[in-house]
Amino acid sequence: QVQLVESGGGLVQAGGSLRLSCAASGSMFSINAMGWYRQVPGKERELVAAISSGGSTYYADSVKGRFTISRDNVKNTLYLQMNSLKPEDTAMYYCAKFRGSYDTSGIHYWGQGTQVTVSS
Repeated sequence: QVQLVESGGGLVQAGGSLRLSCAASGSMFSINAMGWYRQVPGKERELVAAISSGGSTYYADSVKGRFTISRDNVKNTLYLQMNSLKPEDTAMYYCAKFRGSYDTSGIHYWGQGTQVTVSS
């Protein structure tokens, strides 16, 4: 069983920065792709960024150039550096572990989420 625990969310003014972390328990962290999703009430959960086991990355168009996803396979931790935050980035952010690659497989495990609120 894998547990994913997010941290780092909070309230920030527009233009500010936050860094989210996702600590993963269990083995085989380095093998699967990992990602960050976000969701606002009434909308579907959307993929914000993903990173493969080899370090290849994907970003949603809305966050390109502002967010950076990274992983530390020694610490079993996933990160999301969020810069130049906008009010529309306000959402619950979820860490996710894919069953395989992020472009062909589904999610195997979800974290409990961390709230990010950006004030204007």
